[in-house]
Parts: sequence; C-alpha cells; structure tokens
Amino acid sequence: MTLTLRILLIVGSLISFLLCVKKIKQAKLKVENSIVWFLGSILLILMSIFSGGVEWISAKLGFEAPVNFVFVVIIAFLLIEEYLSNIKITELNEKIKNLDHYIALKEFEKNK
Repeated sequence: MTLTLRILLIVGSLISFLLCVKKIKQAKLKVENSIVWFLGSILLILMSIFSGGVEWISAKLGFEAPVNFVFVVIIAFLLIEEYLSNIKITELNEKIKNLDHYIALKEFEKNK
C-alpha cells in the first residue's frame, strides 16, 4: 500500500471515529448503533498500520493489489451496516403497524 493511501485511511478513520463520539455526546446517536462504525474505524487504522499483513492476505486471496482488498473490506463493512440498518427499519415499521392497530382498536372501543 502506498503511503498516501495509508495516511488517507488513518485520517478517514479518525474523522469517522470523532464524528461518532461527537454525535453520541449530542445524544443524536446511540452507543449500540455506533459500535459498527467504531469497529470499522479501528479496522481501517489497523490495516493502514500493518500494511504488510494486508499485502499478505490480499496475495493469499488472489487480489491484484492490496488496495483492492482494502476497497473490498470497506464495501463489505458498508453492506453490513446497510443490512443492520434494514433490520432496524423493519423492526420499527412493525412497531408502527402494531401501534396503529392498537390506536384503531382503542378508538373503536371508545366510539361504541
């Protein structure tokens, strides 16, 4: 990995980490929702520090260049985050539907 890519990974990871901490302090983000982002930031920092390990893994997996492996890891991280977000959205939609049914039943009972 080039030095430029390593520096970009570290800077991007630190910015992501600091933004998560800031949003948690402002009560706009829950800690349990930010764990994936913290782990992703730590992973990218480790990948940039231990670039020899990244080069070895990418060679074993058959990647042409270590940077391609880094991109695959980032894409996988984003897909996992999207999947977890979709699970939360589905749960919230079910709660809204149940609340709507509850309200409808209460209004029906009140109008009897």
